[in-house]
Amino acid sequence: MEVGQGINPELMQEHQRKIGEVIKEVGKVVIGQEHMVNRLLIGLFTQGHVLLEGVPGLAKTLTVNTLAEVLRLDFRRIQFTPDLLPADLIGTMIYNQQKGDFEVKKGPIFANLILADEVNRSPAKVQSALLESMQEKQVTIGETTFKLDKPFLVLATQNPVDQEGTYPLPEAQVDRFMLKVNVVYPSKEEELEVMRRMANMKFQSETKTILSKEDIFSIRNEINQVVISESLEKYIIELVFATRDPKAYGMPKEAQYIEFGASPRASINMNLAAKAVAFFNGRDYVLPEDIKEIASDVMNHRIILNYEAQADGINTRDIIKSLLQKVNINQ
Repeated sequence: MEVGQGINPELMQEHQRKIGEVIKEVGKVVIGQEHMVNRLLIGLFTQGHVLLEGVPGLAKTLTVNTLAEVLRLDFRRIQFTPDLLPADLIGTMIYNQQKGDFEVKKGPIFANLILADEVNRSPAKVQSALLESMQEKQVTIGETTFKLDKPFLVLATQNPVDQEGTYPLPEAQVDRFMLKVNVVYPSKEEELEVMRRMANMKFQSETKTILSKEDIFSIRNEINQVVISESLEKYIIELVFATRDPKAYGMPKEAQYIEFGASPRASINMNLAAKAVAFFNGRDYVLPEDIKEIASDVMNHRIILNYEAQADGINTRDIIKSLLQKVNINQ
């Protein structure tokens, strides 16, 4: 492990150990899905919201719930449905007959970890209410604005297969998510273990708390001190600009598929996420591999493809793979 002067070496090693224990504790309940757990922790430690996309039954809800228990954070699961109202999310004013006055009844958004299950099943009014809490870290009920407790993280899920009765998320809202993680099926060995465990009705796995809120804030501060060189900062900018003008980067084939490139939030979030990846790997400086590892999850929901891409079976991950192959790092 290499540690520079900016981060206390002993404290960093202690936090490294605790992060490993967090992953191990979650693994007592959730088989596999290490990639998803890693990305959820990156979001938590860099104050970035995470969008989980995958078919039902891949333990998305279970993973988030277990992570909240291991971190001893206040957790709320909100099932988004077509008849959900903004008041069901943020709260409302109710009349107190005894006092003869209106008082605030806070909604489930007032928690540390929010699981917005099937977020694309609710209409625009509900999604806009969620948007304020994600961006501003506050909620307005009546004429009063309430600051949300820290840490505050929205983890949303959506089903990519069943689109009937859904409301596609506006691009402005999708862009608020730091990462979009594609949750995949488990391997044969993992699914065998899941089957055996779930078929045993007596099976119970208790988890213990590993990190406190103070640890989370301390890790955030340490990640903020991770060093990224100027050449790698420029590399991130080149990757993002290549999505906006692919022809200028020698990618005429990809250019015919891209409708809109990634927004400036992609640059910001790739920088933050790369620092977190470096920290998780025991370094206080970023390597090109850290950027490449996180690039797909940062950009796959920020590149808008056209109908021609759909017709040819091209997805954003294909485009990002080409970007990483063709955009060079200028030392």
